[in-house]
Amino acid sequence: MQNPLKKTLFALYVLVIVCMAAATVVEKYSGTDFVRSNVYGAWWFSLLWAVLTAAGIIYFLRHRCKSWSGIALHLSFVVILAGAFVTHVSSERGTVHLRQGAYINTCVMYDRHNQPHDVQMPFQMRLDRFDVQYHEGTDAAEDYVSQFTIIDHGKQYSGKVSMNRIFRYGAMRFYQSSYDNDMLGASVSFNSDPIGIPLTYTGYALLFLSLVYMLFDPHGAYRKLLRLSHLKKGLMMVALLFALGSGSARAHVLSKESADRFGCLMVLHNSRICPLQTLAVDFTKNLYGKASYDGYTPEQVLTGWMFYADDWMQEPMLRLKGAAMRDRLQLPEYVPVGQFFNSAMGGYTLGPYVQEYYGGNHDAFHSQVAAIDNKIQLIMELRNGSLLKLFPYTYKGNTTWYAPTDSLPKTMDREHQQFVRSIFFLLSDYALTSDYAQMDAVVGKMLKYQQKNGGASLPSDRRVAAERIYNRIPFATILFMLCLAMGVISFLYTIIRMCREDNGANAKGANGNDGLSVCSKRLHVSFFVVNYVVMLLSFCALTYCEYLRWTISGTLPMTNGYETMLFVAWLVQLLALVCGVRFRLLVALGFLMSGFFLLVSHIGQMDPQIKHTMPVLNSPLLSVHVSIIMMGFAMLSFTFISGLTALLLRLVSRTAQPKMIQLQQLSLVFLYPALAALGIGIFVGAIWANVSWGEYWGWDPKEVWALITFMIYAVALHTRSVPQLHRPTAFHVFMTLAFLTLVMTYFGVNYFLGGMHSYA
Repeated sequence: MQNPLKKTLFALYVLVIVCMAAATVVEKYSGTDFVRSNVYGAWWFSLLWAVLTAAGIIYFLRHRCKSWSGIALHLSFVVILAGAFVTHVSSERGTVHLRQGAYINTCVMYDRHNQPHDVQMPFQMRLDRFDVQYHEGTDAAEDYVSQFTIIDHGKQYSGKVSMNRIFRYGAMRFYQSSYDNDMLGASVSFNSDPIGIPLTYTGYALLFLSLVYMLFDPHGAYRKLLRLSHLKKGLMMVALLFALGSGSARAHVLSKESADRFGCLMVLHNSRICPLQTLAVDFTKNLYGKASYDGYTPEQVLTGWMFYADDWMQEPMLRLKGAAMRDRLQLPEYVPVGQFFNSAMGGYTLGPYVQEYYGGNHDAFHSQVAAIDNKIQLIMELRNGSLLKLFPYTYKGNTTWYAPTDSLPKTMDREHQQFVRSIFFLLSDYALTSDYAQMDAVVGKMLKYQQKNGGASLPSDRRVAAERIYNRIPFATILFMLCLAMGVISFLYTIIRMCREDNGANAKGANGNDGLSVCSKRLHVSFFVVNYVVMLLSFCALTYCEYLRWTISGTLPMTNGYETMLFVAWLVQLLALVCGVRFRLLVALGFLMSGFFLLVSHIGQMDPQIKHTMPVLNSPLLSVHVSIIMMGFAMLSFTFISGLTALLLRLVSRTAQPKMIQLQQLSLVFLYPALAALGIGIFVGAIWANVSWGEYWGWDPKEVWALITFMIYAVALHTRSVPQLHRPTAFHVFMTLAFLTLVMTYFGVNYFLGGMHSYA
């Protein structure tokens, strides 16, 4: 009876995972409303979860689990699903569109199939004021705030909602949704779920406690695993094959000293006030793909285009990244901007292709043309001065930064207007005559002007110093090359040592002597010490990089794809250092995995630029949620590379079974806390979602794939129910393939599926 039940349970488990995965793909092409109505909100989806839960309860009771942590953990899932069902059938949600000064007593409510209906509310609401709060001196939104009044049976109650701050009225929870373009109206969403939320939160609390207890239960499987003799002695080996996988005439530039002084000016760039050096770095990377060109600093490149544009139009520094454009137009990878301006061919030669792109032709060639056109437009903005918002003006406590070509406010006195309009003509004259002393004096006046008129928008000296250091040192580039090089060296060394160990074991079996010499053992210890010291230095450098980004942005560096890749690499190195003393294998694994994550951040399409945090991410729960999830991802990366190592050993050695068992045990050492981190991270994320959007689970693609990842990796801990995973080969194959779900959760959602959680 148990075997058919097990097969049924397994089939239902797989079916739920497949349905959720398919729904995320369908959502990309058919829209969120479609999958909410036809999948997540459909009766059959709820029934599928209910049948899976019932089958799981019956199987669990027949299995007679005696572990309190296991009982509590599985009970938490039942409570969470019960809470989700109650929320699904009894909760109410809707949206109220408010206009300033108008009394509103109707709202739009959504049924279980996500269909909207107009409903009359039992009270009236009036919008008193809506504000978009900006970061000082920029157009970057810091928060959206709606202040309103509720009129209920003649009594008035004041309410206020903003991002990550809800307002409760009875059983209803109001939160900020959107606003009207004229700033005189706002949409406030609400949610009423007085039973489902407490029940679900109870399940999450039980999940949290059981996951933590699972790691510390003295009679649990994890503590028994840690007491294995192989792990106590740390006798493990590493093996992993990791394949990795033009001159021109010198253009005129400012002297390095004058260009560097120019880079000390502040500018409004990427909706924040930062050193002009940052704009120069981003400008040079955008055009050339690197932070410097032909030995010139980014400040020299930027000022070169500002003051000697005709020369720089002939410099081959515009990188054509796409092969389709190069092949069709027969161009090299790097071309001068002037290549695309030819009076004999009608002026701007890319113009017709750009029009075809915006006319709807988005093939590879036209997409690449549009990307190059954007780069050329950036140069044009620099040449006409609109890119250089260098001049702050503070009026009634509000600071705005202007470019010399902007329309200046009438309240600005004439002397200041004349200064803004004429300063670049004066700088250009000094640049053309190479009068750097006079140029430096004018730049000094500009600095004083900024300090006098910048008000509270100017960043602190500490933040500026941190940003200038960060701009000068390519941390990710240096560290990914170092880590991957050390990883490859460790691989080659390990292969040699593994062969010697096998030969030594055979020699000892034949004549009773130890096949490894004392010298060889000392070499192994020395090699580990060198590896550990280099890892420590790399960790310190990466920590300093993270500190600089934190200082510059004012928030923990975890808000976009680039920052999370750096953070995962940092976590991997931290784990390798902490655990590497006991398990020497982890130092080499740490080099490889941190090098991989740094490489992804370096060569991927992630944006390394530092920007203000979006209002919805401005919550203390962000750092907790992201750091715990990323900790889980970092530990799962160790299980992946351990699996690859074991499978490679099986291919190259006939006596690999003992090492594969040891690597299986090492994977389990990381798998237990990794699943605990994922579960706790999802729990914290649910609280954050409930505070920000009024619902703890929204079936966003990132949420769904995080759940899928958790469910698939959890299978590896159920070896009594899936005895095939006792075998090292099957276990390592499963763990290697399971890593694809993590890749999908992070990269697939960010770059393919999209959704509320997608960021790059």
